[in-house]
Amino acid sequence: MSTVKKCIFCNHENLAILFQDAKYLLFKDIHPATEHHYLVIPREHYPNVKYLDSSHLPMSSSSTGPSSSSSTTTTSLSKHLPNCIIIGARKCGTRALLEFLDTHPRIRKVTDELHFFDDDARYALGLGWYRQQMPPSVEGADVVIEKTPAYFVTEAVPERLHAMNASIKIILIVRDPVTRLISDYAQLASNRAKKDRLVPSFEEEILLPSGKINANYKGIRISLYAIYFARWIKLFPKKQLHVVDGDQFVYDPLPELAKIETFLGLPHEISRENFVYNTTKGFYCIRGVDDKIGERCLNKNKGRKHPEIHPLVIRKLRKFYRPYNLYFYKLAGRRFAWPEY
Repeated sequence: MSTVKKCIFCNHENLAILFQDAKYLLFKDIHPATEHHYLVIPREHYPNVKYLDSSHLPMSSSSTGPSSSSSTTTTSLSKHLPNCIIIGARKCGTRALLEFLDTHPRIRKVTDELHFFDDDARYALGLGWYRQQMPPSVEGADVVIEKTPAYFVTEAVPERLHAMNASIKIILIVRDPVTRLISDYAQLASNRAKKDRLVPSFEEEILLPSGKINANYKGIRISLYAIYFARWIKLFPKKQLHVVDGDQFVYDPLPELAKIETFLGLPHEISRENFVYNTTKGFYCIRGVDDKIGERCLNKNKGRKHPEIHPLVIRKLRKFYRPYNLYFYKLAGRRFAWPEY
């Protein structure tokens, strides 16, 4: 059996092994929850369940014991529709949130943004296609999470998602609307520059010639959280909607993650040991596993430098967003520490 110093299962000299073969060990749990509480583990070491993929499916259906005819309860992996959706908002930390939640042993993430509910062509492919994009999971035990920020602002999505599962859990992460807007502009400007396209200044994009806020600019509209959130609470009860404070998440992710664990009905498995603050990047990264894999940070496109904006423009934006923010606080049932001036 491959041995790793920190693995409590690899160091099993003190365990009362009841059965073993070339692949598996069976023993009584050292802290049994019931009279008959046994564990079956593979001889090969895996750092955690995230390392398992479809090639390991035979483990879930193998009968372990002295006789293949023994009555054995097995747990199988298969593909299921998601239990939870991160619907947005764009440039509020949705990718970081998904990656950090993925450190929980019972959460299975969908790596790509599928755009199933906001793209008519993909939606036409049907729920069968959508299910096949999910990672293997244990039904009733694991939480499968898909993330597509466009869901939050697309009018058709709430009804489509409700039609799939009226009881689904929904997570929305938001930041100071002005900070989100500037981050949105920084990404778009960076993408245009890479393609040698003209990059208008921030002020040119968000202000009309008259000096008023250009409410038709897409980046401005996405930060009007109340308008979109009102659609969601018409269909889903608030107990199924969890709003994450994106500004607090950047500062200290653990408290926000603990709230999500409670929201999802999961045990609190995520700890500070899962993260490390990267002073070079200026944000938290995921700590390596078993001292073999270095810290895992978001790609270089995340945390890009924001342009300097004149304080008068910032003040004008805060004044513009203030009534929408107050309405959002009312709808969400909580306040956020967003500057008003």
